[in-house]
Amino acid sequence: MFRLPKRVYVWVGCTLTLVLGAVLVVRFVPDVTASISASVKSASAESHSDDEKVLELSPDEMRRAGIKVEPIEPTQRAETITAFGTVSANRNSFARVTSPVAGRLVKIDVDLGAEVAVGALLATLESPNLADVRTSYQQGQTELELARVNLDRSQKLSQDGSIAQKALLRARSDYERARAALAAVEAKLTTLGVAAVAPAGTSAAYLAVNAPLSGTVVERTAVLGEYAQAYQALFTVADLSTVWVETNLYDRDLGDVVVGAPAVVTLSAYPNQRFAGKVTYIGNILDKDTRTAMARVEVANVERRLKPGLFANVDIEKAARQAALRLPENALVLLQGQMTAFVVRGSGFEPRPVEIGERNGGMVVVKSGLEDGDLVVIAGAYALKAKLLKSQIGDAH
Repeated sequence: MFRLPKRVYVWVGCTLTLVLGAVLVVRFVPDVTASISASVKSASAESHSDDEKVLELSPDEMRRAGIKVEPIEPTQRAETITAFGTVSANRNSFARVTSPVAGRLVKIDVDLGAEVAVGALLATLESPNLADVRTSYQQGQTELELARVNLDRSQKLSQDGSIAQKALLRARSDYERARAALAAVEAKLTTLGVAAVAPAGTSAAYLAVNAPLSGTVVERTAVLGEYAQAYQALFTVADLSTVWVETNLYDRDLGDVVVGAPAVVTLSAYPNQRFAGKVTYIGNILDKDTRTAMARVEVANVERRLKPGLFANVDIEKAARQAALRLPENALVLLQGQMTAFVVRGSGFEPRPVEIGERNGGMVVVKSGLEDGDLVVIAGAYALKAKLLKSQIGDAH
C-alpha cells in the first residue's frame, strides 16, 4: 500500500488550521465590530439624551421667568387624622334670651342677623305680673316706714312710762314683719333680674329685654303683640367670631390626638380656603355603637364664612412628628402625566419626576425622586415647563 511521507501530513495539517482560522476571523470580526460600534453609539445617544433634558437659560431669561432656587432639606412633619364634622356656634358665647315674667310684646327692636352689643335693647314687654311685684315693693316700703315711725314713737313713750311694755313689743313685731316682707319682695326682684322701680315715663308693667352678650341675632321667635310666657325663648344671640367644629374620633386614633393639637378645617362651600383651628376638647365617653368619641375644634371665624350647620372636613395633627422632604405646591408641575420638579444640574435645570404624599398648608411631601441637599426650583417652574415643551416641539420638527 502506498504511504505518504510523514512530512506531507504535517504540512497538510498546518494548511487546514490556517484556513479554518481565516474563516473564523471573516465570520466573527464584523459582528464584534458592529457590537462595539452599537455600544458606543448607544452610550453617545444616552449622553446626548440626558444633555437634551437639561434646560439652559441665560441670566436674563431666568430673571424674566422669576426663577428662584432653594436647597431641599428634611423638616419635621406631623401626620394627620382626617375626620368629618359639623360647624356649630361656640356655646361659651351663645345665649337664648327670655323674659323672666309673662307679658305682651309691645315692641320689637331687632331682627335676624342684627349685630348687637351687650345690654342692647331687643324687645319691650308689658307684664301684669311684674306690675304686681313692683306694686308690692312700693307697698312694702310704705309699710316698713310706718312701722319704723310707730316703733320709734313707742320706744319714746315706753321710756316715759306712757304705754305698756306689751304695746312696745307689738310695735317692734310689726316693724320686723314689714322689714321681712319688703326683703322678700326685693329678693324676688333680684331673682327676676329686673329693677324695683320702672324707668321714668313708663308704667310698673314695663320690662326691657336686653342682650346678655355682644353678637349676632341668629334666631328670633318674638312676635309683636304676642303674649310671651315666662322664660320663653324670644331671641338667640351668638358671638360668631369663633365657632366650633364638632367631629368624632375612632378609638384607634384617640392615642394620637391631644387637646391643643393644631387642626385645619375645609368646606365644600369654600374649596380653596383653609381655616386654622385647634382641638379644645376630647370626649371622655365612647359611643358603644360607633366606637367614637366626640372631639371639638375651635376655629377663628373672622370673615363669618363658617356658618353653623355646614359640613366640614377636619385634619388634626397627630402628636408624633416625622422628618420629611417638603416642597411648595407651586414648585411641582405635571409633565407627561407625572409630577415633576426642576433640579439644578450643572449650569441648567433638569426635570425630575417625583412621588408626592399629603398636602398641607400649601406644602407637599416628597416621598421619592429628590434627595436632601438638591437645589430645587421653588418659583418659576411653570416657565421652565413651557420652555421644555417648546424645545421638544422644535426637535420634533
